[in-house]
Amino acid sequence: MTDKSGGFIKDPIHGYVRISRAERSVIDTEPLQRLRRIRQLAGSEFVYPAANHTRFEHAIGAMHLAGALSETLPIDLSQYQQRQLRLAALLHDIGHGPFSHVFEPLMAKYLGKNHEDFVQWLVNQTEIAERLEAAGFNAKTLGRLAIGKLRDKKRPYLDQIISGGVDVDKMDYIVRDSFHTGAGYGSIDVYRLLFTMDIIDGNLSVDGTAVATLESFLLARFESFRTIYFHRASRAAQIMIVKALEAARNELHLLDFDGPEDYLKLDDYKVWTELKECKKSKKIMNDLEARRLLKCAYERTLFSSEALASNVFSSEDVRADIGRQIARKARIAEEDVIIDVPTLPSVPYQQTADMQPMDVPVFKRVPSGKKQIVPLAEVSRIVGVLQTFMKLVRVYTGEAYRSRVELAAHQILGDAESSRKKAR
Repeated sequence: MTDKSGGFIKDPIHGYVRISRAERSVIDTEPLQRLRRIRQLAGSEFVYPAANHTRFEHAIGAMHLAGALSETLPIDLSQYQQRQLRLAALLHDIGHGPFSHVFEPLMAKYLGKNHEDFVQWLVNQTEIAERLEAAGFNAKTLGRLAIGKLRDKKRPYLDQIISGGVDVDKMDYIVRDSFHTGAGYGSIDVYRLLFTMDIIDGNLSVDGTAVATLESFLLARFESFRTIYFHRASRAAQIMIVKALEAARNELHLLDFDGPEDYLKLDDYKVWTELKECKKSKKIMNDLEARRLLKCAYERTLFSSEALASNVFSSEDVRADIGRQIARKARIAEEDVIIDVPTLPSVPYQQTADMQPMDVPVFKRVPSGKKQIVPLAEVSRIVGVLQTFMKLVRVYTGEAYRSRVELAAHQILGDAESSRKKAR
């Protein structure tokens, strides 16, 4: 499938990953090599000591899975299209800022962008474009495909392989993050999913015979969010990093990048060091390095089948008002109360504009041999349970104010049994 061999990369998840010369030429560019200096799960290392893996290895894994899937799909994908999908998966994360998703609140607040908005910019305005063109690929096309926005009406599955319900990105990071944290939820057979996929009516679909594996995948993702991505202490560290970035934003010119070369200078190593040296963020960084984390004084988990019903706390103004109320009742400064609402539809599968969450296409064979799409909920009872929105509401504060804030939060937000359980 690939062009002349560019060698092998030994990966702890997928074993030996074979790469082509074109892929090697792209891997050896600054935007890809920078991913070695951006951790996948910034903040999680304070809970899971081995969670220091990077965006680079995840990009290699996603590329490998894109190749495996494109080779096994029972449709006529040319070698060129297979190579294109591998390169798109390789490039899908190059837009991440330092500390990965932890940098996103700043980009969203001050630039109105997220990391995907930078992918096409970096693909088209760095040496990546030259390397792709030399290998016979259109850089603009690959930039769109890398974020699942090629929007080929005849072949929507191309986007879905990169960014869809059961895409190569999720299949790699669920397994990889579970491996490096030791959480244990990622022991799913992603290759069983890959080898049973097909294209039905232009959409990437899963064979009904693999529903048990699909359920494992959905459960693993749900549990990973609860125990890894939304872990109390991990979120405490992430909140502190965001506060440090916010405090030092102007002094360090964190969002003042005129060209790709300025953005590419931002990685975990550089920014962490600068945050330690900046007067406005130094105290927060000292606390982080000594693991003096913010403490969760209150927690409540809300479940709803309706997204709007679970979004009461999504407004920044609402959170700020609640924070002020808690601070006044606890008799502490407003800045010492942080309302955190890490939220996610348990399994947000939105593959096309007219598809609702959890509409992962599943097909079965009727007696005539024809492949027929069936609702996932019809073949899986578990999906009915997961077909809900989970909203965590937490109140963080410093160790010295914990008991006062806990009491105030209970009085204002109501009792929540889970909030009584303390986390280190």
